[in-house]
Amino acid sequence: MKVLIAIDSFKGSISSLEGSKAIALGIKEVYPAAEIVTLPLADGGEGTVEALVRATGGRLVKKEVTGPLQEKIQAAYGILGDQKTAVIEVAEACGLPLVPLEKRNPFYTTTYGVGELILDAMDHGCREFVIGLGGSATNDAGVGMLQALGYRFLDNMQETVGLGAKELSRIVTIDVSQVTPLLKQCYFRVACDVNNPLYGPDGASHIFGPQKGATPEMVEELDLWVKQLAEITLKELNVDIQSIAGAGAAGGLGAAFSGFLGAHLESGINLILDMVQMEKHLEGADFVITGEGKIDGQTSRGKAPLGAAKLAQNHQIPVIALAGSVTDETNALHSLGMTSIFSIISSPLSLEKAMDPKVTFNQLQMTVNQIFRLIQVLKG
Repeated sequence: MKVLIAIDSFKGSISSLEGSKAIALGIKEVYPAAEIVTLPLADGGEGTVEALVRATGGRLVKKEVTGPLQEKIQAAYGILGDQKTAVIEVAEACGLPLVPLEKRNPFYTTTYGVGELILDAMDHGCREFVIGLGGSATNDAGVGMLQALGYRFLDNMQETVGLGAKELSRIVTIDVSQVTPLLKQCYFRVACDVNNPLYGPDGASHIFGPQKGATPEMVEELDLWVKQLAEITLKELNVDIQSIAGAGAAGGLGAAFSGFLGAHLESGINLILDMVQMEKHLEGADFVITGEGKIDGQTSRGKAPLGAAKLAQNHQIPVIALAGSVTDETNALHSLGMTSIFSIISSPLSLEKAMDPKVTFNQLQMTVNQIFRLIQVLKG
């Protein structure tokens, strides 16, 4: 028997790698000789670096960069097994968890550290990049990142503007003469699962600004500033960053990557499934096990377990989905590739207890053990 384990992390509880170990133990207790293949998954957000580094035999690199509050922090990114591809989660350098609640103000937070991670990866010989957007504390349209890469955004005195979204209001021209030359050799694939434009009612500021600390009044100012940037970019560089689907992702980083760096914005889970070569690993599989912390209506909107299930369905392989919480909305997922869906919670537990990593590990192992005991009987 061959089983492919392809789960996302149970966020706040257990990593995809640890969860996969628990599932493998549950299977081996019933089928000691089973061939088990583990592919930790992510959807382009948290866990993307871990999933791709693990799948390709790569390594982690740590680097001191400028954090969202313009202070020095330690951030990590991955270099994949081919030694030429870097994978970066922007939240490592400008993520919301890096900013205490009382300091959240997107007027001042910056993406500069993201650019520093790209530069460091280039110094390590990387020319191909996989970027996970999401979870940023910023609304600077990626200007901070671009500044780190050598782009100069100048005011009416031809002075370089500072860091943070508030500085966008001072930009009148863009100087590309000092952009890092090696960027021309680089190719960026960006995991982006939203199609918001840069500005407007559905843009970066209005949709994502409030969760980053913006008041309604601040949202209006932020929206005006990124609009001004888009107009200057169109005039100076003949690049329309407003019309890019996904330009508003991560406070406008989608616009910076696509419009300035020529990145291809694509579905996060499809990108990850391609990078880990899941289709190749499906060959000869009898079952696929997928899952995440909660399987609900959101799962049908591009989450990792659904991507894995759809691919398995194409090969007519049964899919067992596991989660801590399973809602009534999951019925629609059966037709999308999830053969059966199970909650791993076997008795009443407080949320705190249920999310304890040891409890999650044990519950995963026990649930899978019971499922495969049934499979063993049915298979005779």
